Amino acid sequence: MSTHDNILDLKARMQQSIIGQSDVIDRLLIGLLADGNLLLEGLPGLAKTRAVKSLAKNMAAEFSRIQFTPDLLPADITGTEIYYSDDGKGQFKFEPGPIFGNIILADEINRAPAKVQAALLEAMEERQVTVAGTTHKMPDLFMVMATQNPIEQEGTYPLPEAQMDRFLMHIKIDYGDEDAEGKVIRLVRGESAPSTGGQKKKEKPISQKTVFDARKEIAEIHTSAAIETYLVDLVFATRYPERYSDQLKSWIDVGASPRGGIGLDKCSRAHAWLRGKDFVSPDDVRAVVQNVLRHRLILSYEANAEGISADDVINEVISQVATP
Repeated sequence: MSTHDNILDLKARMQQSIIGQSDVIDRLLIGLLADGNLLLEGLPGLAKTRAVKSLAKNMAAEFSRIQFTPDLLPADITGTEIYYSDDGKGQFKFEPGPIFGNIILADEINRAPAKVQAALLEAMEERQVTVAGTTHKMPDLFMVMATQNPIEQEGTYPLPEAQMDRFLMHIKIDYGDEDAEGKVIRLVRGESAPSTGGQKKKEKPISQKTVFDARKEIAEIHTSAAIETYLVDLVFATRYPERYSDQLKSWIDVGASPRGGIGLDKCSRAHAWLRGKDFVSPDDVRAVVQNVLRHRLILSYEANAEGISADDVINEVISQVATP
């Protein structure tokens, strides 16, 4: 099988256990292929944790889950130096924390205090942690997927905008339709029922090399000068909205950072590759623009008062910016 076929096989396996969330599966794979970290937001019970676990289960990768709570300490994530005594000789040895895995699930990241969030986000950005003056590198395949839900905000510690910017994409998960709901019920019923047949053949996990090979192919995806201009125009429309309309100007206080443009480029190329193309089209850019930019905008008081969301603003930006 080709690298592309292997990734599509990974997608098909995930779709067997995640019903009605095909867009979420696509975004998880794009984040994996673009070598970025993801923030998943949705109401309880919408398979946020299950989706991440499904990705890890079908790959030859070490999965690590961190349940964030208000009493968590930075050392609970990064690890710490522990004193050992052997034959009367004592020494300190580093015990790695759960951050030292390939696919990290940071569950309910907004329930941990700022110090703990900062420790995680430093590892995400620098791909290393420093404990007792010694730097420890992360594995080559390293991806953090953090979850949070938009309700029950009492006692939580919302991520600052500057730290939100470190996530490649902000993925919002919503309810599926009636048909998907029925399939979810049947799937869980089947999983909990006692097995009556023979043992199901276990599929061979997708290797890490497949992901690295896919990233090399994605790096070769052609992005024309016109598409590059389109990416830049979309980002600049959020920074200088007065160039496009008074309405946009009244909605945006702070636009997307340079990470927004870089993220758009990475994700649009990964999106094109997943669809078997060797070039980026405007459709690829528009398919990922909300996920890449929604958490990078700071909306004005007027926008919040009118109930205007970041997605509404991005839709207006798309309609105002000329398509190549």
